[in-house]
Amino acid sequence: MTAALATQVGTLAGRSVTRTIRQPASVVPAILFPLMLLAVNAGGLRPATGLPGFPADSYLDFFLAFSFMQGATFATMNSGSDLAKDIQTGFLNRLALTPLRGSALLAGHLGGVAAMGLAQAVVYLTVGLIAGVTIASGPAGALVLLLLATWIAIGFGALGAFLALRTGSGENIQGLFPLLFALLFLSSMYLPRDLIEADWFRVVATLNPVSYLIEGMRSLIIEGWDAQALGLAFGFALAILAGGLAASALALRSRLTRT
Repeated sequence: MTAALATQVGTLAGRSVTRTIRQPASVVPAILFPLMLLAVNAGGLRPATGLPGFPADSYLDFFLAFSFMQGATFATMNSGSDLAKDIQTGFLNRLALTPLRGSALLAGHLGGVAAMGLAQAVVYLTVGLIAGVTIASGPAGALVLLLLATWIAIGFGALGAFLALRTGSGENIQGLFPLLFALLFLSSMYLPRDLIEADWFRVVATLNPVSYLIEGMRSLIIEGWDAQALGLAFGFALAILAGGLAASALALRSRLTRT
């Protein structure tokens, strides 16, 4: 990375982080809502731990990974909405008149997503530990969990950036939230896939990449070091990030051409 490119990325990343911090209406729900669902489900679904073959003694341990995953969906919404605002206010058009590289714009924009994703992950992990969650993989596993959660948030943030560049509308971005929420619920968030009795649900959960992201994080909490689960989680996270960045780059080029 050249010095000029690094400066561009750093400047835009700083702006993205600052803008994120200055929007408590976006930050607070992204942290509190997953924790509220964690509290409700950890208490209400505790009897599920009595099922034969259930992998954890505590449903809180099992369900904590969902909080990290739900936080990533908020990254999609926040990332897309922020970039859509830049489009609607003409900020992106003004940037197009500068020597700014498109790669720097995308990387800088995702800086705020990375900061938010890491902050969310730290809060979820801290609350979980206070509530009695035990990380089977130990302190090193906790660090890997934070890394994976942040990586997933950046990947979903890249998807949000693509949607913003493609539609140019914050309202359209918000309208996609139910779809993202459906992806969460049609995954292995509530039960391991081998304990899902409904055949169609088990098939959908198996085809749903969100299941493997959740299971990778969950493995660090309740199993220890599971190379297959972690490989699939990091692999899908990388694929989502690569796909989001590639689609965003094409959408950015098209949008700058139109404007």
